[in-house]
Amino acid sequence: MYQPDEFALTETGHRSPAPSWAPGIPALWIVDPQREGEAAQRLAPGILDAQELGRAGSLVVEADRLCFVASHVALRLLLGARLGIAPEAVRLTREPCPSCGGPHGRPATGGGVHFSLSHTRGVALLAFADEPVGVDVERTPKARTVSEIGDQLHPAERRELAELPEEQRPAAFVRAWTRKEAYLKGKGIGLAGGLSHDHMGTGPRPEPGPAGWTVTDVAVPAGYAAAVAVRTAGRPPAHGDDRRK
Repeated sequence: MYQPDEFALTETGHRSPAPSWAPGIPALWIVDPQREGEAAQRLAPGILDAQELGRAGSLVVEADRLCFVASHVALRLLLGARLGIAPEAVRLTREPCPSCGGPHGRPATGGGVHFSLSHTRGVALLAFADEPVGVDVERTPKARTVSEIGDQLHPAERRELAELPEEQRPAAFVRAWTRKEAYLKGKGIGLAGGLSHDHMGTGPRPEPGPAGWTVTDVAVPAGYAAAVAVRTAGRPPAHGDDRRK
């Protein structure tokens, strides 16, 4: 399981190292939007672009707006530090979708840095790597939600859930969901790629990831689950001194 670094804004910038990594191993940061939201909102007009500011302004619920702003300010600060440019100069684009060729594939900078951002109310995660990477964080759902959408998982995962006591199913379900979404985001196809095709497992540790990818859980606060997927084509899965705890 990866232990992400904590991102913290200060009066003069941010207290966190610029993204750096060993080959094939992602670097991760966790953002607490409740703690960083006020400072991020002060910085946002000078850092975020018009599209980001527009999306933030369209969010009615304050907690969602804080999460969006804090995570995107953190993303630009970290990317700027890595690329050696001002955060407001970072140009965020989208690669072509590998499924349909549309302009909604993996997010990109044009600067050779692969990254992924995920946020849900209360927590945001950012991942950076030298290979395509995807990250996902979700709140643990209610049992009713699991019963409604659990059939979207792989048949083996559905069987795993059915064998568990009902009170354990939400945590098991969200483990599988975040692993799958991280992988699909890393591929650049998102949930449109389907959740039933690959068996990631619902247990405390992921099953071996799809060929050419390493999928690992990420430590997040209680009540949430998270995972990161990084492409490892041409490399063995990361072991040993790889920041996993």
